[in-house]
Amino acid sequence: MEGKVLIANRGEIAIRIMNACRDLGLDYIVVYTEADKDSEHVRLNRLDGPDQNAWKIASYTDPNDIFSVADHTGCTAIHPGYGFFSEDYRFARRAASRRRPLTFIGPSWEVIRDLGDKINTKRVANQLNIPTIPGTDSPIYNEMEAEEVAFSLLENQRIMEIRDPSILVKAAAGGGGMGIEEVTEIEQFRRTYRQLQNYAKRQFGDGGVLIEQCLRDYNHLEVQLVCSRYSERIHFSSRNCTIQSTGRQKRVEAAPGFHSSCYAYDFDEQKVLGQIVDYSLKLAEFVGYDNVGTWEWIVDRSGQPYLLEVNTRIQVENDISARISYLNNRQPNLIREQIRLALGERAGFKQQDITFRGAAIELRIVAEDPKRGFAPWIGSITEFKFPAHDWSAVYTHVPTDRTYMIPSDFDPNLALALVWADTMDEAKGRAARFIDETVIRGRDSNGGPIVTNLSYLKENLDRLLTF
Repeated sequence: MEGKVLIANRGEIAIRIMNACRDLGLDYIVVYTEADKDSEHVRLNRLDGPDQNAWKIASYTDPNDIFSVADHTGCTAIHPGYGFFSEDYRFARRAASRRRPLTFIGPSWEVIRDLGDKINTKRVANQLNIPTIPGTDSPIYNEMEAEEVAFSLLENQRIMEIRDPSILVKAAAGGGGMGIEEVTEIEQFRRTYRQLQNYAKRQFGDGGVLIEQCLRDYNHLEVQLVCSRYSERIHFSSRNCTIQSTGRQKRVEAAPGFHSSCYAYDFDEQKVLGQIVDYSLKLAEFVGYDNVGTWEWIVDRSGQPYLLEVNTRIQVENDISARISYLNNRQPNLIREQIRLALGERAGFKQQDITFRGAAIELRIVAEDPKRGFAPWIGSITEFKFPAHDWSAVYTHVPTDRTYMIPSDFDPNLALALVWADTMDEAKGRAARFIDETVIRGRDSNGGPIVTNLSYLKENLDRLLTF
């Protein structure tokens, strides 16, 4: 392939994109900030000279910096990774429409715009009879109308004998968990509605409110899709990411999304997994989805699925889907596929060419204290060693040959560890062994030892795919 890719991200995802570019024979450029100067995604490249391919910028969130480096180095495409600009349709539109256009490695900006709006996604899903969380699919501004919706949702839960029925009242223009209140009795509703509407007006300039049923006892599943601009749409099965920190950050993920060896479900788990795959493909076809993406679902204890949202980007955990998928008897590299498709190639394979077998688990290794609300730990890493097995892989930006100061500018994510096996039980055993064989040492500014979530990860392996 021809072209040069600007990697507009940092850490392990930047390294994975670098490796995918090399596999495809593509040149690439990386960017970094002062805080990341010691990261492996920088040190693996050239910081000066005629072949320089690592360029310092002020911020990963300054589009002018990003585009200036792209122009100066002659890049023809830009890969946003995850986070930062990955789901910013304005950035994707600017990349595609500027005087010197860049191929945005992701879906078209129109698709990012339409599916990045959760309200619009829910509205479209409802039109297609794809199940979503019961509630409104457009903002409500009238108090009486809102109270009628709230009463109906609470009453339906009581009729269905749902324990502790409640609803969530959300600021329609909010995000990141901001502007959400729970209501358990209709008598509380008006006061909560007025408070939240006033908050939304002050904070977001829009008093619109959404109301939906509060779901508690569920699993969080995802469906991985790989699509092309030639209407090729292929799924890479499902995964489960229910084990999360208090801040709803995923910590242990597994594929496939359910497995009877882990739990006695009250439903046909294979049927439910098939349903969410079919629904995801249906929505992808309707909107003309044209790159890699993830459809997020929640499934309650009865097996009822609800579409939560669509992530129009590569996700951190994409590789656990790849590790249970086989194309020509090999596990595919989904980042590599993402780049190929964005640069105009056809997928070159069909759904029947993919076979699924075995199980995979991803461990997100973080310098944090789960016993203190997952509080981040800041300090220096002095020893960083992982076991090497033919059933495991590690993605990290942390160097193994020298001391590394964890930057305080970002979340203290240290590594992603993946293990895979023929069965889920075997995968869990391998994950536990991998954790036991991992060595991470370090000190904070007071000389105290490093704190990581390794014990938490091991303790939660038996919770995988359960209710």
